[in-house]
Amino acid sequence: MSEPNTRTSSRIQRQNREVILEAALDVFSAQGFRGATLDQIASAAGLSKPNVLYYFASKEAIHLELLSGLMDSWLAPLRALDPAGEPLDEILDYVRRKIEMSRDYPRESRLFANEILQGAPRMAEAIEGELKSLVDEKAAVIGGWGAEGRISAVDPHHLIFSIWALTQHYADFDVQVRAVLGPGHDPFAEAGRFLEVLFTRLLTPAVGQTSDI
Repeated sequence: MSEPNTRTSSRIQRQNREVILEAALDVFSAQGFRGATLDQIASAAGLSKPNVLYYFASKEAIHLELLSGLMDSWLAPLRALDPAGEPLDEILDYVRRKIEMSRDYPRESRLFANEILQGAPRMAEAIEGELKSLVDEKAAVIGGWGAEGRISAVDPHHLIFSIWALTQHYADFDVQVRAVLGPGHDPFAEAGRFLEVLFTRLLTPAVGQTSDI
């Protein structure tokens, strides 16, 4: 009797896990954690429910794995903000990266939003730890640029929050945005141009300007 091909088996297992996670992302982003079921995930993956449970112990385990992978991607644009760069360019690049993420990863954005709206029961530790530490670090950089007069002196934490709100909106409320704009519009391209003007005007210091915003 020939021995099983463990390399082929491992490849199939990896592929099945990826199929399940991809299907779960569709289901969770549409239904939220509470509304999603293992039966829905299995159906979307084209697998049986027992087959899904072979790879993941529960719906919670699938959701947690998606969220864990999402956190790294979610924080990457902010990590890329370079303290040695030109301040306005760095912030505008961050805005562009965030609008691109909303365009390219709308399901992930909605998954994250649903988790936060539920009180972040499965992500509280990461939010209070990794996310908060990174935001505090980059807020200190932005605050330093403001203190040096290289950009307008604005509250750096609320600047970051406003960037989140004004970029993620286009993923989380995509149906509403497209309904209001109507046909013939590219919401993300238009948002990119608008946000560049908005933040450029906000952050470009006027001669002799001081700000307590």
